[in-house]
Amino acid sequence: MPADAHRYQFQPARVRAEFFRLLPISLFVVAFGAAFGLAAVQKGLEPLQALLMSAVVFAGASQFAAVDMWGGQVSLVPLLAVVFAINSRHLLMGASLYPMLREMPPGRRYGLLLLLTDANWAVSAQQYQSGRKNLEVILGGGLVLWLAWVLGTGIGVYFGGLLQNPRSLGLDMVLGCFLLAMALGGKKSPRTLLAWAVAAIASLAAWRWLPANMHVVAGALAGGAVGFFWLERHQGPEPASGENDQ
Repeated sequence: MPADAHRYQFQPARVRAEFFRLLPISLFVVAFGAAFGLAAVQKGLEPLQALLMSAVVFAGASQFAAVDMWGGQVSLVPLLAVVFAINSRHLLMGASLYPMLREMPPGRRYGLLLLLTDANWAVSAQQYQSGRKNLEVILGGGLVLWLAWVLGTGIGVYFGGLLQNPRSLGLDMVLGCFLLAMALGGKKSPRTLLAWAVAAIASLAAWRWLPANMHVVAGALAGGAVGFFWLERHQGPEPASGENDQ
């Protein structure tokens, strides 16, 4: 059997479709990118530095945290610890996609994960639970969100005064509502609901009693532990080798 028989075959038409699928969410990402660009220049970063940070790092929450800690003398170790804590959820997000990612060569696999966000991961994970493989949303959806984040940063850097407080418009709730819709959609087993409940309780407790941003780590580890030790390792039926969801 040819070596490519078990590799994930990307479908360009689906990549384009997923690009436009997440386009509405990207409009709100532009607003938060503008808020970041404004905060970055106010903290002393050069416009080019802020744009490069968004283009290379592409991690909104950790970028805000890094900028908040920015100053004349930046403490590198605390900065690294905070950024790692905020982004540690990506360890579990990537692991949850491994049944699909293992069908790709390592170079493409890790390159694809550079575009992994909460939004496109939620879509891909939900569809995998229903037995459908969809890494096109990581590529297409991640690309539109990356473009929106960089564009928003540029707007904030050069025209930040136009939108100094996106939360006043309720824009900070859009992504949360989208993720909640993804979580509630589709068929869920009682065990999956239990994992979510444990993660939610752990996050709330950490938010109340632990240092800032640790609720992200606590929730991810608690829910992930339930999933690892109790949930079925393969929840959805595997499509035939070399076939993607149509």
